[in-house]
Amino acid sequence: MYKGFSIRAPFFEIGPKAYLYGEEMLRLAKVIDKTAAKYDVDIIVTPQYTDIKLLADNTERILVFAQHMDYLPIGRGLGSVLPEAVKAAGAVGVMLNHAEKPLTLEAIEKTIQRADEVGLGTIVCADTAEDVRKIAELSPNLIVAEPTELIGTGQTSDQNYITETIRMVNAVNPDIMVLQGAGISNGQDVYNTIHCGAQATGSTSGIIKAADPYAMVEEMIYNLRKAWDELH
Repeated sequence: MYKGFSIRAPFFEIGPKAYLYGEEMLRLAKVIDKTAAKYDVDIIVTPQYTDIKLLADNTERILVFAQHMDYLPIGRGLGSVLPEAVKAAGAVGVMLNHAEKPLTLEAIEKTIQRADEVGLGTIVCADTAEDVRKIAELSPNLIVAEPTELIGTGQTSDQNYITETIRMVNAVNPDIMVLQGAGISNGQDVYNTIHCGAQATGSTSGIIKAADPYAMVEEMIYNLRKAWDELH
């Protein structure tokens, strides 16, 4: 776990995947940045690799993460994503093991170690409660608990899954915070998920495919803050 990484609950993650890039991505990032400041919420954004520097140089509050990276050292490795290059571009962290970019436990462990070496926070995706436990033992900074079959469906995780995955992580290392993802489509989903005990949640298609993505960012972050403040 990279000790230099800092984030506060409640937090949020917006992953544009390959939907957006360049100037369009920057426009959305600036909206997210202003919304993060407005509600005093930390928001992770995972742009295309080629947009890491663009976002890092032109925003103030968002936490720019790479969508993935490899654990190779400096040297040979054509087509690989070098940890030092991710850091130099301005990212503060990296997402690993998303359902669309799965890794073995061995690769996750090695990549977390490289992230720690270069000074990058890690957020690692997991499917089942057992997967969550195994990944917690590898000491990432954050975990995304996200049932693969619910990603992009509009159906969110149930109370039992949320409670069990948080319990699993706390039993291993209570310093690891857990984001409950999958199926977050609107502000009500965000509100409900935080009220179930989650420290964070996030969305991709719920924002990118919304009739007004900028308004949806506002709706979701407003409800994140509202639910958290009501509980705490």
